[in-house]
Amino acid sequence: MRALPRVAACGLALLLAASFAAPSSAGRRGGSRWGADYFPNVPLTSHEGKELRFFDDVIKDKVVALNFIYTSCPDVCPLETARMANVQQILGDRVGKDVFLYSISIDPENDTLEVLADYAKRYKAGPGWVFLRGTEDDVTLLQQKLGLISEELEDLSQHNLSMVIGNQRTGRWMKRSPFENAHFLAEQIGGWLHNWSKPSLAGNNYATAPELRNLSDGETLFRTRCAACHTIGGGDVVGTVPLNFGPDLLGVTETRDLRWLQRWILEPEKVLAEGDPIATELFERFGGITMPNTGLSAEQVNSVIEFLRGEHQRLTEPRTAKAPVEHSARGSEHGEGHLAHH
Repeated sequence: MRALPRVAACGLALLLAASFAAPSSAGRRGGSRWGADYFPNVPLTSHEGKELRFFDDVIKDKVVALNFIYTSCPDVCPLETARMANVQQILGDRVGKDVFLYSISIDPENDTLEVLADYAKRYKAGPGWVFLRGTEDDVTLLQQKLGLISEELEDLSQHNLSMVIGNQRTGRWMKRSPFENAHFLAEQIGGWLHNWSKPSLAGNNYATAPELRNLSDGETLFRTRCAACHTIGGGDVVGTVPLNFGPDLLGVTETRDLRWLQRWILEPEKVLAEGDPIATELFERFGGITMPNTGLSAEQVNSVIEFLRGEHQRLTEPRTAKAPVEHSARGSEHGEGHLAHH
């Protein structure tokens, strides 16, 4: 899964409906053309030990967000899971009522129910967000039916971004990227997929919208790779949007050695495996959440670091009464993605 930049470019462009193979006319049973004759009703088991059927219990007549993960994944899965957690928090008590979240393991050999339950706990999964496992063949079939893979994967390293949102009753399905803004994703799931029958989540309007500004490469990368787990000036307290699955990054360029910071962002799995004391302390402090390798180049890493340095200066220097405040002290509070535990 080191091919993340290529996959990311594709994922960000996937605004169209997933290109499922057209079912027969008999497939209209089950509420839409994507009904019981199209989606396999394979058995799955939840992280809570409940036996479910994919069509009957997981998606039938529901608005859902689905992704396929494995808990030992070193890169994109933690990013996707963190983004799902952000969406869960934004949608609040609607999750489990008119919106349902599912994360399905593609590694049933290692992702036992106990492992999935621990993973769900780490990412603060609440009611309505269920982690599932099934046989390898059944899960592969689901991925194929959802338009995520065209053939069986030879190994887990070929696993790509795999988030799908849909309304089985209406037949609306879309591939999404975890690099999307969490609020945008939540609005699509909670609004668009409900045919806008529910009140807007944000309650915003164009009249009060802030003026658009150009973002630097570093800020864009932070929003798409880091902000699912980090704030800038928001503190380390879990419970914000986004949830903090890593430390607040205000001042990180001042407190960490530059070379260490560059390497930590470039290859966090190696730094942690070497027993680096800072990496180990962060891993333990944040409940065993793995810092993902987001596949950034050295140049991109430096762009992110430069953005963090600029934010530190902007947020810590004394402000005059006339100084404009372009965005909140939370940094990229409404940004996307995931980068590093610093």
